[in-house]
Amino acid sequence: MKFVKQSEERYSVIKLLEEKLDTRISPQLKSEFINLNTIGVKNIVLNLEDVKYVDSSGLSSILTANRICSTAGGILVLCHLNPHVEKLITISHLNNVLNILPTEAESRDAILMAELEREIMDDGGSDEDLD
Repeated sequence: MKFVKQSEERYSVIKLLEEKLDTRISPQLKSEFINLNTIGVKNIVLNLEDVKYVDSSGLSSILTANRICSTAGGILVLCHLNPHVEKLITISHLNNVLNILPTEAESRDAILMAELEREIMDDGGSDEDLD
């Protein structure tokens, strides 16, 4: 599996450099998501700009990443979806489950906003505990 990974303080970006997200690479992608979770990454941007085709095992790996991030208190954001991939996600009604944004920059911003909201909520909860 060919991909580029960039790790930041609050998230990691994975850009898949494959045309197909299918049974050939899905297990490796799932393993990468698990490895990121193991080292404490809870927010992931998955850039699918080069992906032209996704099968059911590819969708499964994306859902695995979504579950891993959610369980860790973070989010997964997909970006740069090819129209065919976006249509498959919509037909599967996964557009109601997954966070999808047009660009990587917007995805990064969404994660940072979610992190800020969590911090504010955590601070608000601790103030209430003091009363």
